Amino acid sequence: MNMHLTGAALRAEASQEPDPVPTVAAKETQIIAIYGKGGIGKSFTLANLSYMMAQQGKKVLLIGCDPKSDTTSLLFGGRACPTIIETSTKRKLAGEQVAIGDVCFKRDGVYAMELGGPEVGRGCGGRGIIHGFELLEKLGFHEWGFDYVLLDFLGDVVCGGFGLPIARDMCQKVIVVGSNDLQSLYVANNVCSAVEYFRKLGGNVGVGGLVINKDDGTGEAQAFAESVGIPVLASIPADEDIRRKSANYEIIGKPDGRWGPLFADLARNVAEAAPHQPKPLTQDGLLGLFKSETVGRDVVLEPATVEDMCGASPIAKPSLEVVYDTV
Repeated sequence: MNMHLTGAALRAEASQEPDPVPTVAAKETQIIAIYGKGGIGKSFTLANLSYMMAQQGKKVLLIGCDPKSDTTSLLFGGRACPTIIETSTKRKLAGEQVAIGDVCFKRDGVYAMELGGPEVGRGCGGRGIIHGFELLEKLGFHEWGFDYVLLDFLGDVVCGGFGLPIARDMCQKVIVVGSNDLQSLYVANNVCSAVEYFRKLGGNVGVGGLVINKDDGTGEAQAFAESVGIPVLASIPADEDIRRKSANYEIIGKPDGRWGPLFADLARNVAEAAPHQPKPLTQDGLLGLFKSETVGRDVVLEPATVEDMCGASPIAKPSLEVVYDTV
């Protein structure tokens, strides 16, 4: 009797259809937005970081969100790849749909694409970013099975599109790239301010840490990180070998290269960095990180006068205003 019941149960189980093949990636993707002042070395950092991550066996997607469309240039040896916005416009005019292969390209395990932007004076870069992400969603962005998606954003452009990952919780954390100069740390501080602002509105994005690029050892960037409460994830030295190879579009973040250990540590630190809630500095606090002769803290603001503006003493003119005596 028991054997009969067991056989019946087995036949019933065998008759069941197998579970459907999942169409959405089961593993969770870390989406990380990297911000910094234009020209500070975000693209250099990201190209080498993404390459190292891929060599470590991770599946990585690098998305350039800078209208200059130069994020992937180093990765592809100086070659420019078609941007999403440019390709979308051409396909739309031709009545065609954009395919993955039109905008996404790969090298040694790294997948990369550029959002692009409008020509100067012909549109809003921030709006271009929003349009680009809308198209990515249509292409299945939320179903792609990447371990890491790295977004390269300008930090010194403050219009809405460039703050998209922070404002809409599109990423889990932000990484800031800076150096030992006031302007790059000013931008880094602004990014921290944006994170703080949106957290007060219920956002969840935090700052993973700071990457110091072109580190000359003067210590201002390190002091900034300590002041706002974020860790330093890596210090990339101001080295002639790095400068020369980057100028020649060479990847230096290779496991067997001279700079391999540096980028291996950076890859690990970026992956493990917790999303911190920073405490942005005031303008005076930021200036306080630098020597007074460097930033002009000893300068006194002298108010201008009407005589300064006119080049002569103003002539008193009778007023036409009617003044009534009060009783």
